[in-house]
Amino acid sequence: MAHLALEKFLKAKVCQETRDLAPRLHNLVQLAALAKLDPTQEQQDTLADMNQFNLQGRYPEEMASPPTAEKSRAFMARTKEAIEWLTQQS
Repeated sequence: MAHLALEKFLKAKVCQETRDLAPRLHNLVQLAALAKLDPTQEQQDTLADMNQFNLQGRYPEEMASPPTAEKSRAFMARTKEAIEWLTQQS
């Protein structure tokens, strides 16, 4: 669900930037580029890393093996930081 949250934030930014509907794509890095955002390398890495959860968030039965609790907490912390950054973008 973290991927979906980031995707929705980014699609809102795309709509804001383009004054049009966001395209039907789920790649967070591409969406950030379409929104004309300028993420740091760390933020870019977070978006790229979160892309692996695109299908898994929509179709849990496709999940190979869930991340460990420790990795899950790390992904959630990185997602929180990314959402905080996105909310600060105008």
